[in-house]
Amino acid sequence: AGSRGGEAGTGGEIEVAGVPKWLLRSCFALVTVGQVVVKTFRGKIHVRNVLEQLSNVGPKSLSVCLLTSCFVGMVFTIQFTREFARLGLTKAVGGVLALALSRELVPVITAVIMAGRIGSAYAAELGTMRVSEQIDSLRMLSTDPVDYLVTPRVIACAIALPLLAILCFAMGISASVLLADLVYDVGPNVILDSASKALQKSDIFALILKSVVFGAIISSVSCSWGMTTQGGAKGVGESTTSAVVISLVAIFIAD
Repeated sequence: AGSRGGEAGTGGEIEVAGVPKWLLRSCFALVTVGQVVVKTFRGKIHVRNVLEQLSNVGPKSLSVCLLTSCFVGMVFTIQFTREFARLGLTKAVGGVLALALSRELVPVITAVIMAGRIGSAYAAELGTMRVSEQIDSLRMLSTDPVDYLVTPRVIACAIALPLLAILCFAMGISASVLLADLVYDVGPNVILDSASKALQKSDIFALILKSVVFGAIISSVSCSWGMTTQGGAKGVGESTTSAVVISLVAIFIAD
């Protein structure tokens, strides 16, 4: 049992009789987060790996995030504008849209997209490295897998997700302004003026903070599930699916 516990700290077998596998993996994820925080503050960061992961998480995810936020903004514009027009509250549409997008919709929708795209990729990549014993090879070369594989991915997600969320917020507002003007004859100045009056600094701070937390959750869960993969190709598939599901559940709980 002692040897198993030692291996669990570095991504080894984590099977314990009578204990659910998801619970052990969750504990391993918490330990991994702690290791990442400690190593980050100690300056043990592979800058090249961080930049590589930033390129993968940020620019390569931008198009799908912007497209999704565009249509989310349009859908809510249709619902809000139609109902508010009946009540004669058209001037309040922009403020309600801005608050809904900044506080809840944009950070959550962006995180869900990233969980499906980046989380699954991380779990599959590290899971494949695990079953093919590449992670064990890193240890043989005196390289800490958490330093080399996990920390750059967590930092990249924590940095890229807030930037993506801010761009998605801008896209959602722009789509709302365009649709309200073309379909409901509500001028752009009405939407933007209402949004600027309703938005506070705390709303933008909440958007950024939520995105940082969601990014850390997605990367930590996905990397932990990948590094504890067992059972060859079938295990990789199971770990990938489980990592995405657990990430989504954790995002909504944290929200």
